[in-house]
Amino acid sequence: MLFAIICRDKAGALQTRLDTRADHLAYIEATGVVKMAGPFLEEGQMCGSLVIVETEDLAAAQAWAAADPYAKAGLFESVSVTEWKKVIG
Repeated sequence: MLFAIICRDKAGALQTRLDTRADHLAYIEATGVVKMAGPFLEEGQMCGSLVIVETEDLAAAQAWAAADPYAKAGLFESVSVTEWKKVIG
């Protein structure tokens, strides 16, 4: 199943994102469940993330999101994990 993980950064947390980025990207590569991902931008600066994962169920997607180095670093103000259906692309 596909799930959209939508994360919004805490205000003023850009440096946390930058400091943790390499670990976050390594986690994506190591886990092998990410189908597409990228940051949200506000005035050209990263301010959140959209990650599409393919996992067995919602609990697995939520566990993936909780173990993300960004989440462990306290980067996010909010995280939403929702089942998603690819229609185009």
